Amino acid sequence: MLVKWIRCTVVDRRGFERGQRKWAELPDAPGFKGQGGGWSREHPDVAHIFAFWENRVFYDSFMARSHGGLAAAQSGTYSGIQVKLFEYRFDVKTGFEPRFTDADVVRVAHSKVREDRVEHFALMQEQVWNPAMAGSPGMLRGVFGESPGHEFLVLSMWQSSAERGKYRAGSIERLSQRTQIDHDVAELAGDVVQLEPSWTV
Repeated sequence: MLVKWIRCTVVDRRGFERGQRKWAELPDAPGFKGQGGGWSREHPDVAHIFAFWENRVFYDSFMARSHGGLAAAQSGTYSGIQVKLFEYRFDVKTGFEPRFTDADVVRVAHSKVREDRVEHFALMQEQVWNPAMAGSPGMLRGVFGESPGHEFLVLSMWQSSAERGKYRAGSIERLSQRTQIDHDVAELAGDVVQLEPSWTV
């Protein structure tokens, strides 16, 4: 599975949201599995969209044929855009599916990992971080993906920001020390996204 993460700095919020609703045509695209997104809780002018495709072949076909027409509806509504693709590696909690209807917020964490620490980082994600998140009340499901250049994405879906806040308050510092994350990660960026139901496809 291919995970696409789009981060936009928006200058025309209403126009952007109008354009975002046009992506409802996506289910007709072969290989498309789901899409959702919303606004950053920390930066009100930042929008995040997460799209899931069966594989790179279907995604490339869509980009070559249909993407331009849909994207045109949002032309001029944002001043900056960052697009990254990640190959699925494993679930965070079991049974991941790209479904947004039961989630309130999504936490996105993007790591650039030192080359000699990649395997350790992935192992710690699988053996330490994932069980801790999976055992946290309110955490629904998530996905761990990798892209070239030792970049990783951890996407976790939560019933509410309050539930996610409980996990963060109790666990982050302790788990960071246990996994030696400071040795693994060269750069770490993250955000909490308030999902917009009308953007779910």
